[in-house]
Amino acid sequence: MKKFKYESHMHTWPVSECGKADVREALAFYQKIGYDGVFVTNHFIGGNINFDHDAPYKDQLDFYLTDYEKGLQAGKELGIKVFFGVELAQKFPNGHWGGTDFLVYGLPPAWYYAHPEIVTLEKPQALDIIRAAGGLVSQAHPYRKDSYIEWIRLYPWNIDAVEVINASRPDFESGLGAAFADAYGLLKTAGSDNHKAGKAEWLGCMSTDTPINSEADFVKAVREGAFDIDKIKNPLI
Repeated sequence: MKKFKYESHMHTWPVSECGKADVREALAFYQKIGYDGVFVTNHFIGGNINFDHDAPYKDQLDFYLTDYEKGLQAGKELGIKVFFGVELAQKFPNGHWGGTDFLVYGLPPAWYYAHPEIVTLEKPQALDIIRAAGGLVSQAHPYRKDSYIEWIRLYPWNIDAVEVINASRPDFESGLGAAFADAYGLLKTAGSDNHKAGKAEWLGCMSTDTPINSEADFVKAVREGAFDIDKIKNPLI
């Protein structure tokens, strides 16, 4: 039986400052290796967005959506579905954004225009607002550690799921993430955290027997446990 494969965590240049490939290059790669759809989950306002952080919220959000909008057009031309998501960051006392991150699925761009407070509120409050609106929140790479990350922070009461496979991180971190999800009865997602399109060595894959046609379909399938999740080698490397 055919499996429909999806990428749930991807960054593109120029919206994500750390991105190494533009959205068309990324979509062409995933289409070539047989994926049915891809979420564009660039770093949101207040995170590693490649825009003036002091600019008005609307201006930043207008810029934030440009890669997604380009992706919609490119996806139609290439024959791959493109879905909208965001990656929110929790600020550390040292002033660095990132390290504690949350993937949000299921809310449309218009919702973000109406809710600028999610950037300035403490993350538990912001995540509760998002979930009350119907968004699904997965804590991304929860056990990631780096020099700029002051400590590992977990938010079991304010999330729906845990990214238990992040293909850009060591396997032991994924194992800890899976234990975290199991301990609190949370749902599980997998993603590549792909910043460089076809140059990524490993991919996090979510697959299902039934195609996903919208963000709402994805959220429903995650909630129902309809996805298989796996870490796979890039077949082009």
